[in-house]
Amino acid sequence: MGTMSGVVRRAPELPAWPQYSDEERAGLIRALEQGQWWRMGGSEVDSFEREFADYHGADYALAVTNGTHALELALQVLGVGPGTEVIVPAFTFISSSQAAQRLGAVAVPVDVDLDTYCIDPAAAAAAVTPRTKAIMPVHMAGQVSDMDALAKLSADTGVPLIQDAAHAHGAQWQGRKVGELGSVAAFSFQNGKLMTAGEGGAVTFPDSELHEIAFLRHSCGRPRTDRRYFHQTSGSNFRLNEFSASVLRAQLGRLAGQIDTREQRWPVLAEALSAIPGVVPQSRDERCDRNPHYMAMFRLPGFSEQRRNAVVDALVERGLPAFAAFRAIYRSNGFWETGAPAESVDDIARRCPNTEALSADGVWLHHRTLLGSEEQMHEVAAVVADTLAAQ
Repeated sequence: MGTMSGVVRRAPELPAWPQYSDEERAGLIRALEQGQWWRMGGSEVDSFEREFADYHGADYALAVTNGTHALELALQVLGVGPGTEVIVPAFTFISSSQAAQRLGAVAVPVDVDLDTYCIDPAAAAAAVTPRTKAIMPVHMAGQVSDMDALAKLSADTGVPLIQDAAHAHGAQWQGRKVGELGSVAAFSFQNGKLMTAGEGGAVTFPDSELHEIAFLRHSCGRPRTDRRYFHQTSGSNFRLNEFSASVLRAQLGRLAGQIDTREQRWPVLAEALSAIPGVVPQSRDERCDRNPHYMAMFRLPGFSEQRRNAVVDALVERGLPAFAAFRAIYRSNGFWETGAPAESVDDIARRCPNTEALSADGVWLHHRTLLGSEEQMHEVAAVVADTLAAQ
């Protein structure tokens, strides 16, 4: 069944997202019946933090309200604030830059690699100034950024890294988990993420000092045992609730199996997509030896943004969970409201040609696509092929 017969090929019935089972139900009841529903009196958040840290090879984890707050808190702990700069990839969800800008810092966009879609270490190096307080690689779609080159850049300049790991739960770089790479990492549990409670986030830390500072700042500067309102630092309320944590504990329990499935399906889908003229899937740096595949991403080189958008709309009409790639952060009005560099849009665009291309011709499919069967991967590719043929 295809366009030749006049019948539009429909996508297969792919697994739903979010996924849940009796583990989530049991967790919610457990949280309900413990009698204390916030982290200072309950046990779910504490337990989740230990389990999440262990899974990612980190010494400490702190659960927070959402992924954007995770980034903001991590940056603040590293000293980001007014008068400082944070280097971010130009191709990312805008929370990466807004977290820095909310703290009064200037977000400096740099270009990404056209194969992996991750930050270009050479572009990051060229952007370092005496005001640079952090460099934020984003592990795009689960593909870990070049942490070897970035670690060397950090060591050479003294500028710390903060990993935006919103797409990278369970990822590994040369056998090392995200929490074992020596830098702070921030995760998201928003509804579409690899594990979710609707919203939520976490920050992992390589040492107790950073973790303790973060704990204070995520709880209005108040120590755990304070009874007299002695707030030691400024801060906000980024505390996660017990119900969300109970769901996340269950979600974490099935993450590894889901990653195994996606790792098996992506090569099948990528090969099938590669066989379609004009389709170029995201490449994989083999040093990333475990990729959770938050997105199944590909490019349509030569397509305008309008033509790409028409393809995405047609894919959605055919039943695929398809999306346009992120817009370059400097091409959104929100980027320029506060904490923008002293450059024009055109200035930044000229030094970010890869971001310009990806913003115009990039497409992604939600990771639930990769939880389908091997046969369904071929069916998905056939839908993409038919859709492009009809354009």
